[in-house]
Amino acid sequence: ALGAEKYAEILYHAGYKSAWHWCEKEAELHGLAGEAVFEHYMLRLSQRGWGKFVTEAIDLDAGTARVRLEHSAFVYQLGKVGRKAEYMFTGWFAGAMDQILSARGSELRTVAEQIQSGAEQGHDHGVFVVKPL
Repeated sequence: ALGAEKYAEILYHAGYKSAWHWCEKEAELHGLAGEAVFEHYMLRLSQRGWGKFVTEAIDLDAGTARVRLEHSAFVYQLGKVGRKAEYMFTGWFAGAMDQILSARGSELRTVAEQIQSGAEQGHDHGVFVVKPL
């Protein structure tokens, strides 16, 4: 009854908060900071079976990142449905980035967007970008 757009919005905010909290606790536990926190998060997400998350680019000063998603569990389940199918993940990347920025004392905040999906024709992986608000 909600529709995909509304559901994606709800998941974005929940995922954002979850990522922020997780990164904060893991950074403290393992003594990580900066890009190491983001890379640790991508590794752990990958190990949980959602797919393989690869940081293609990250610039903390600019508040930008680009994440490639290979072998998405959603694409394996749904197949080529002709639309972006991994919207559940989008808020995770902005939440992780913003926690890292906050820990560095930066007031910069970001937003994430999926720009490509392995579920779309002609693509074999997903791509997410993080950019300043």
